[in-house]
Amino acid sequence: MQWSLFRSIILFLTFISTALLPIADVSGAEYRQYDGIIGATGSYTVKADDSLIELARKFGLGYNEIVAANPSVDPILPTPGTKIVIPSMRILPDTPLRAGIVINVSEMRLYYFPPGKPGRVITYPVGIGDEGWDTPTGTYRIIEKIVNPTWYVPLSIQRQKPELPAIVPPGPDNPLGTRALRLSLRTILIHGTNRPFGIGRKVSHGCIHLYPEDITKLFRQTKKDTRVTIVRQPVKAAIVGDRLLVELHGDQGENMYKQAYEELLRKGFLDRADPEKLASVASENNGIPEDVSW
Repeated sequence: MQWSLFRSIILFLTFISTALLPIADVSGAEYRQYDGIIGATGSYTVKADDSLIELARKFGLGYNEIVAANPSVDPILPTPGTKIVIPSMRILPDTPLRAGIVINVSEMRLYYFPPGKPGRVITYPVGIGDEGWDTPTGTYRIIEKIVNPTWYVPLSIQRQKPELPAIVPPGPDNPLGTRALRLSLRTILIHGTNRPFGIGRKVSHGCIHLYPEDITKLFRQTKKDTRVTIVRQPVKAAIVGDRLLVELHGDQGENMYKQAYEELLRKGFLDRADPEKLASVASENNGIPEDVSW
């Protein structure tokens, strides 16, 4: 009982200390989860010649995450000396089985649960399907691992971009990067990219993109037949001790309060939520776990 109370206090203090301490490079870091929570929010002071695009990659984030957490900061030319939030605290997606790979397209993030390491999680930011080319949700498995893949340009893309060749060999111009994992859906790959600025954006024709350094790690970590679960969860929630945390990843124009309300009702958490706090978090929609408890 004492340990449970102590752990709850530590987790809560970690949560409320948002961005008070510098944070180290966390790309591909392995976390131990506590009550469905991993990581911690940190901060970084912008230096000359920094951009949020470069800092996102440095800290294992997608463009979407760092921009949502710092809406008042110019992503291309942030003012030197500005302290920005590094949003590295996360609520794990809600899936029946936390095993293999879980991708939440709403937050554009991949979670890998290494076998034989219960409670451990490795996470990477991803790029996903553009409007009209949505990354499909569902449960699949890895059926092929490809080193230096050749890109056979689909007819749909050739019609859209007739200047492209039918076949793009391995090399710096290949949009698949140096590694690819083919899913049992066959037309969908988890792969690298020659355009890393697209991580954390809707840029693909349905495939999942990773930073070049991240796909190399994930390729090494996974095997054929690894389970891949793709979900769309713009609202994530978790109980930490006696506190309710909510994390939102909605597109602009979406009614995030309504979605959060319905998700908390579904989970049986709604009576724990302060409506005013929930409305405030929904309006910010910054992708950071926030305490909405009474």
